Amino acid sequence: MEQITIKEVAKLCGVGVSTVSRAINNHPDINPETKQKILDTIREYNYVPNNSARNLKRTDSNTIAVVIKEISNSYWGVMLHVLEREVRDRKYCLVLQNVADDEDEVELALQLEKEKKVKGIIFLGGMYNYDESRLRMLIVPYVISGSGKTVPEDTGTYPKSALVTTDTEIESQSMVDYLCSCGHKRIAFITSGDEGLGRCHLNGYKRSLEKNGLEYDEKLIIRLKPGKRIYTIENGYNCTCELLKSGVDFSCIYAISDTLAVGACRAVIDSGKRVPEDYCVAGADGQDIAEYYHPSITTLKYPRVEIALQSVRTLFDLINRKKVVKRQILGGTLIERESTRKL
Repeated sequence: MEQITIKEVAKLCGVGVSTVSRAINNHPDINPETKQKILDTIREYNYVPNNSARNLKRTDSNTIAVVIKEISNSYWGVMLHVLEREVRDRKYCLVLQNVADDEDEVELALQLEKEKKVKGIIFLGGMYNYDESRLRMLIVPYVISGSGKTVPEDTGTYPKSALVTTDTEIESQSMVDYLCSCGHKRIAFITSGDEGLGRCHLNGYKRSLEKNGLEYDEKLIIRLKPGKRIYTIENGYNCTCELLKSGVDFSCIYAISDTLAVGACRAVIDSGKRVPEDYCVAGADGQDIAEYYHPSITTLKYPRVEIALQSVRTLFDLINRKKVVKRQILGGTLIERESTRKL
């Protein structure tokens, strides 16, 4: 759907364009009730101020935007390299937009669409379940890559959106199944929280426990505190130190990223214990650090290169109005290394 103009916002609110402008720019010379009415209308109709060309006709540019959550997470490095190369090979430019912890990636995408005149958007990471009504406001094609669960149904002849990802819940369950097969009955779990990807990992964890006849114990769940950077070695270290000090009985730690798992290993070793002799540790995502850390870390290796390649190819097929597979779910690989053992 087309986004409304500042004139249309003014008409809806029964005010002049200059009043709308003052509300947007937080000018003191405006009635508070009028200002609130304007801001509510802006949110309802998704008006995005176009600072670069308010009155110019839209002209497409050969630019692809990547909207990325937590760009500091090293997990995205390989994928960004592939995306940049593939976009450049097609004679397009790539624009990166980092999403802060308190920002809405769809809102930023709508702004990029209007300000940068992008031809397509790739959402990398971020939310797991997007608001479909908000996504439908995007005019250009887009691909949700590396995370996500659903994309809106298409109403036209050609699709406008697609999903390329892994099934986090199934992958998480497979890791816990493996740990259970090693004889572990008390598996501590470091996760990002109860929403989005954290919830999917936790659901997989719970499903595996039920499948293997084990009881769920909330004391074994360590949730990372929200922040700008949560998937860090430091967080994995601190969480494991707290776990060890708590006196909770466990034989294994499963962390939802390899960087967290590295921190967990370090904390175990610093406490005077050994990995895997005293405690086993497993991670997820398949980063290089998991292979080269000592002891090397058992992990779920996600197909990051394949996800990035399929995301770019699918996006350009959407741009060229070709038929695409709406949901592509790529499986991970469990890699057994030195940090785990059979009991």
